[in-house]
Amino acid sequence: MPLIRREPPKPAEPAGADLRQAAAVLRSGGAQERWHAARSLAAEPEAAGILGDALATEQDPRVREAIFTSLTRLASADSVEAIIPHLHSDDAGLRSGALDALREMITAVRPRLPALLGDPDPDIRVLCCDLVRELAAAEATDLLCGVLEGDPEPNVCGAAIDVLAEIGTPAALPALDRCAARFREEGFLTFAIKVAAERIAAQGTGC
Repeated sequence: MPLIRREPPKPAEPAGADLRQAAAVLRSGGAQERWHAARSLAAEPEAAGILGDALATEQDPRVREAIFTSLTRLASADSVEAIIPHLHSDDAGLRSGALDALREMITAVRPRLPALLGDPDPDIRVLCCDLVRELAAAEATDLLCGVLEGDPEPNVCGAAIDVLAEIGTPAALPALDRCAARFREEGFLTFAIKVAAERIAAQGTGC
């Protein structure tokens, strides 16, 4: 029987080529193609930057959701860095999606929270106080006490106080007192601090 000559197997296409192809589709494909491309990158650790770039121009809500979903499934430091810039977006839907995505992968976000709580933009600091809500109570209290001690904006401190009123530990009480002294002329903040302190104290006594 004559020998049948077999063709050597074709080398697998490098992963980089797949990433380049997906990036091209995300830039110029139809909505359904972009959706598929975004979903296909959920298991590609090196795709976070591509997905983050796509968010800057994507207008289709379904495709945008697929991008955020893939980034949260990656849940890497690169995913976090790809999403953070979109907290500054003028698009309220994009800002909200970015915040929700960061909330979904809070473990990966945790190392960046101190810097986010010190962002030059007070609106970002307000948003990130809400992210702290996802942490364990003791860790959240520690971070938010730092806000109460040093943030110059009453609205940012107000956001921190709202979270502390829900999950704060008694360790927050001295910082709340000092914050009240710093903003004694801000009636809304004084009231919020009083309510938060009462709730925390009641929790501490088991009431």
